[in-house]
Amino acid sequence: MLKSNFRWLFFAFVSGLCITTLNLAQAQSKKPNIIFILTDDQRSDALGFAGNKIIQTPEMDRLAREGIYFKNAFVTTPICAASRASILTGMYERTHLYTFQQGNLKQPYADQSYPVLLKQQGYYTGFFGKFGVEYPYFKQMFDQGENYDRNTKYKDHRGYFYKTLGKDTVHLTRYTAQKAMDFIEAAPQDKPFCLSLSFSAPHAHDPAVDQYYWQPEVDQLYQDITIPPPIMASDADFMAQPEYVRNGENHTRWRWRFDTPEKYQKSVKGYYRMISGIDLEIGKIRKLLAQKGLDKNTIIIFLGDNGYFLGERQFADKWLMYDRSLRVPMMIYDPRRQGHRVVEDEVLNIDIAPTIFGFAGLKPALGWQGLNLSAYTLAKSPAKTRTEFLCEHLWKVDIIAASEGYRTKKWKYFRYREDMAHEELYDLSKDPLEKNNLAGNAKYAPVLTNMRGKMERKIQDLETKRAK
Repeated sequence: MLKSNFRWLFFAFVSGLCITTLNLAQAQSKKPNIIFILTDDQRSDALGFAGNKIIQTPEMDRLAREGIYFKNAFVTTPICAASRASILTGMYERTHLYTFQQGNLKQPYADQSYPVLLKQQGYYTGFFGKFGVEYPYFKQMFDQGENYDRNTKYKDHRGYFYKTLGKDTVHLTRYTAQKAMDFIEAAPQDKPFCLSLSFSAPHAHDPAVDQYYWQPEVDQLYQDITIPPPIMASDADFMAQPEYVRNGENHTRWRWRFDTPEKYQKSVKGYYRMISGIDLEIGKIRKLLAQKGLDKNTIIIFLGDNGYFLGERQFADKWLMYDRSLRVPMMIYDPRRQGHRVVEDEVLNIDIAPTIFGFAGLKPALGWQGLNLSAYTLAKSPAKTRTEFLCEHLWKVDIIAASEGYRTKKWKYFRYREDMAHEELYDLSKDPLEKNNLAGNAKYAPVLTNMRGKMERKIQDLETKRAK
């Protein structure tokens, strides 16, 4: 009798343990998987859904069409290094102070990064592609990770074609997507995962003559199309810039890519093909999610790391405080809550970390300065109260003029940090192209003073908090 009771108790204990373990696994599996996709130098209108009638981006358009499309998404710093640090940490550049030639990302900010904190909270984490931030303990941030970018020692197509899958040398976009698919295949079933993918495309390969390189699968795209010329690309638009901007890297790279009609057609088509290549790989990833039954519980967040000039003002690249440089594409797709929205509210790159935590059901870190946007999938508008934000580019280098600015829904103000006397002010409601600088117009002197004051108070607030 005693043996029988013991066996029953033992069986009940083991069964209870199994049930508890099963319930834990089920509870963990209820947390959504999250895939965060970041592209390099994709401007806001390089997307079919954004109204571009030429570029072919069916998978990106599908994310926008089936999910939340943010019409007014911006980065707070329009350069890859600082923007990526802001994405990781949820903080303005003025706080984390990371950009090129500033050493490693400081440990306190790395400790506050979304992948480190998410891993601590039980998510299985991965990263593949261009990390873009110098940090010696990259591999410790993720359960799986590989950090790579264009190979700048090659001054030709090998800048993008140097990674291998099996015996085949493939484009970095193809390589990144395959690493993502391998991660998804091997991810543990008892944990939710967060996978961060950072494509090097469509960044130009700067050392090369041809600049833009793409996968062979998209060779045929745009061959029989003529790209319309850029707007605001006249000599007058160029000469309206301060001399140090005219002599800077934006115009230098314009000469590399866009200074003749032939170069312009070749470069923009190459740029579009690289984006279409990313789109092709997103389709493969989503197909795998469906095959594995993960598509109904995997959130996809899509963002560009900064805007991009394609010849406007006779400029290339980013760095400046104009909207063309600051605006990026952004979408959130949550399959658990079907419902498409086009959102007019201003959202920022510093919102990514708190948004990922929002979807994971976790409280954001105390130091984060962005907003949790996850409730947009619940028909709410968490960024509706954001009426203004700071934009800045603090890297001090001779070929790019450091600048800082402030943007409201109606006004844009900015200045160059080494030339405080030069100020620019635009009425965005009447002049969205930022063509008519009102800073020297006495009629708008009160607006200029107000915007300058708002920016300086925000800077002081951020610097005071950083000092603590």
